[in-house]
Amino acid sequence: MLTLDVDAVRAFVLVAEHRSFTRAAEALGTTQGAVSVKLKRLEDRLGHRLIERTPRQVRLSAQGETFIGPARDFLAAHERAVAGLTVARRRFRLGIGSHVMGPEVPTLLARLKSLDPALTIEVLLDNSWTLMEAFDGGTLDAVIIRSDDDRRDGEILGPEHFGWFAAPDFAHRAGEPLPLATLSPFCAVRDEATRLLDRAGIPWTEVFVGGTTANAAAISAGLAVAAFPCRLAPGDSVEMGDRLGLPPLPSHDIVLHSSLSDSRTKATLRTITAAFREHRKPVGGSCLP
Repeated sequence: MLTLDVDAVRAFVLVAEHRSFTRAAEALGTTQGAVSVKLKRLEDRLGHRLIERTPRQVRLSAQGETFIGPARDFLAAHERAVAGLTVARRRFRLGIGSHVMGPEVPTLLARLKSLDPALTIEVLLDNSWTLMEAFDGGTLDAVIIRSDDDRRDGEILGPEHFGWFAAPDFAHRAGEPLPLATLSPFCAVRDEATRLLDRAGIPWTEVFVGGTTANAAAISAGLAVAAFPCRLAPGDSVEMGDRLGLPPLPSHDIVLHSSLSDSRTKATLRTITAAFREHRKPVGGSCLP
């Protein structure tokens, strides 16, 4: 009967999630060589190559794509079995910026629950300033925000690229100010976008102000153009920067701030990091970095 080694399966899953032997080794607190040995042992056991590795890329093979789901289920079952006997329930308090909340979050929450069945997850959505104040005050264990300020600590999860988005049939009449949908008057992206328009000599007027979800609705409704994250742009919108001759928008970073250092929390944070990095896919048009 074929049996699987938990450590070898965990090494495979971490390599697959991080797309890197180096990051997988860091997550496991070991060396790249040890990770390679564990992966080779697992591949020999299964009789299939699971990871394709080149000097420039690490990716799943066809067999690896098939195995990754069952491998995660296997690890989750192992954790549940151990947790049922030895682990008391614990609470993890996570703040996520409302302007960051996106397609990664359902994956993130599912991974956290499978990682630690004894974990109670408490999530707070709010603006960056409020979240960082709560984090500094000790009421949040970790926060995920956009790097709109000068604070340099934290772990970068990936870039946030921006573009000028509008409905496909949006038309800007020559000679009239560009109608904008914006976030809060204190939003760094808003300030950056309007400053770039002023510098380029492009007149603009604010016709809609709201949160991220409200701005997405305004874009889809054809009310205005918005400086908006490419990752969160409505599926029925298009990037208008080149068409309207608008200045390119700079990128920011998505950053994880955390305060706890025990081994179980580190595993939780690694799961968060992997879930976000998996969704950092290149985007087209002027949204390319």
